[in-house]
Amino acid sequence: VERCMRSMQAGTQMIKLRGSSKGLVRFYYLDEHKSCIRWRPSRKNEKAKISIDSLQEVCEGKQSEIFQRYADGSFDPNCCFSIYYGDHMESLDLVSSSGEEARTWITGLKYLMAGISDEDSLSKRQRTRDQYPSYTFDEADKNGDGSLSISEVLQLMHKLNVNLPRQKVKQMFKEADTDDNQGTLGFDEFCAFYKMMSTRRDLYLLMLTYSNHKDYLDTDDLRRFLEVEQKMTNVTKEHCLEIISKFEPCLENKKEGALGIDGFTNYMRSPSGDIFNPEHYQVNQDMSYPLSHYFITSSHNTYLMGDQLMSQSRVDMYAWVLQSGCRCVEVDCWDGPDGEPIVHHGYTLTSKILFKDVVETINKYAFIKNEYPVILSIENHCSVIQQKKMAQYLTEILGDKLDLSSVHSDDSTKLPSPASLKGKILVKGKKLPANISDDAEEGEVSDEDSADEIDDDCKLMNGDASTNRKRVENIAKKKLDSLIKESKIRDCEDPNNFAVTTLLSSGKAGLKSDSKKNKLEDDVESGEDFSTNKRHSRSLMGSFSKRKKKGSKLKKATSLEEGEDDSDSQVNLARSSVHCNRTNRQKKTMKLSRALSDLVKYTKSVGIHDVETES
Repeated sequence: VERCMRSMQAGTQMIKLRGSSKGLVRFYYLDEHKSCIRWRPSRKNEKAKISIDSLQEVCEGKQSEIFQRYADGSFDPNCCFSIYYGDHMESLDLVSSSGEEARTWITGLKYLMAGISDEDSLSKRQRTRDQYPSYTFDEADKNGDGSLSISEVLQLMHKLNVNLPRQKVKQMFKEADTDDNQGTLGFDEFCAFYKMMSTRRDLYLLMLTYSNHKDYLDTDDLRRFLEVEQKMTNVTKEHCLEIISKFEPCLENKKEGALGIDGFTNYMRSPSGDIFNPEHYQVNQDMSYPLSHYFITSSHNTYLMGDQLMSQSRVDMYAWVLQSGCRCVEVDCWDGPDGEPIVHHGYTLTSKILFKDVVETINKYAFIKNEYPVILSIENHCSVIQQKKMAQYLTEILGDKLDLSSVHSDDSTKLPSPASLKGKILVKGKKLPANISDDAEEGEVSDEDSADEIDDDCKLMNGDASTNRKRVENIAKKKLDSLIKESKIRDCEDPNNFAVTTLLSSGKAGLKSDSKKNKLEDDVESGEDFSTNKRHSRSLMGSFSKRKKKGSKLKKATSLEEGEDDSDSQVNLARSSVHCNRTNRQKKTMKLSRALSDLVKYTKSVGIHDVETES
């Protein structure tokens, strides 16, 4: 590992791949603090870096979407690797000159990532605090001479939004400037200056309050602070000495049993000083109730990296969300070439991934960070033949994780508990009606297509071969640009006006303005007459919904002025529209394979027309 670190800090020339055919040759290296990957040349200068803290995953080989755009044989797979970083899983795709160089970087980065993930919260905070002055110093040193003048420091204060009086900054600068080179601060001097600047006034005053204006807390002072301020009970002297031993950086203070301002700050910034109960870092609730008694962290369009019109689909997203805590993931399944089901957002320009790869990724990452059950939400658009292939992959790959025969519940009318379902994967999807013959290999079920929410103009009806692909792409880009502008405008609006705006568009001015007297009742689905000002109340992706969007509801105010027959007729018209919409929706059906249906457990059978109710 040390050899890897030295080699990475010495640097390696590699090719950075982009969306275009031509890559960029850059010199990549690990900085001296082992905290960032940097490269040159770059127009970003000091900003040309990726923090080790932000790394999510390092994958060897040609696995990323960027690599798939290049023809087979373009690069040696042993020389290729991808670095995923940031909250949005951005990728840095690199090609080294040899397989050994690639392995050096992969091994070194995984080692650094493992070290960060194993750190406790206090160590992470302290490391970040120790590294930050280095970042700040490098960025403030405009002329690169290794020292900061008073003008550079004043510019830094302005950039950091530190509202200290100019005279106070100059005074701290003078106190920190202790070497022979007067008028500038070297790095060590800057660290002393930074420490003076970053001392929290609120914590310092709090310490003075409980220390009787001493510059430290003794064990009696600390005990009183913990009991009065932190509401702790039965605080002993031994517990106070443990805090001092753990958080006080000054050895002399430790020997004297005193907690100075740095130690007090360390304690208050640690998990021990958090208002959050540390016991709640682990599951502390009773997990023996039925599954339906809990909120479930869910992921919508899990496979997508970005928007649902043109972004990339990636199997890595399933690994990411499962390790981030999600227990319900979505899989939109469509017929693919060569009899292989694929996953993507239907009728759009999003890229496609194999259903088999998705299931393998879920199987690998489902229970690494969380042992509670995973719900696999299947949106099924496949033919019966490919549904059988889906069932085959689910059964073969997930194996015992799908076997629920050992799961028992005391009450057969209630769902099993999360505790009893640990390590299990539940398939959520359509199920054949209960009245269908046991011998039937397939049957009809209702088909509710989420793609109905997309405007027809944004639908790519005939796959990648469609002659309308370019037209759809242009429309999609305009839609996205429009939504971005619209969302910025909406951010400036008062969200409390939503109900008023919507209600006013549904009737005449006879609606009373006193909202306290307006009682909202009788949900009705909105028709075309109700959509005049709909654009003001859309959510970002809701803007793709048709104006006669099925399932959307509008509240009707009952305190209308007498004689408003027009608004009454509008409501009746809307109710009539609801009935028609429901009738039309019920007629839309699809074929469902018995093999796939049998994998769905703990759900009532869904008929073509009604949800069967059991007494």
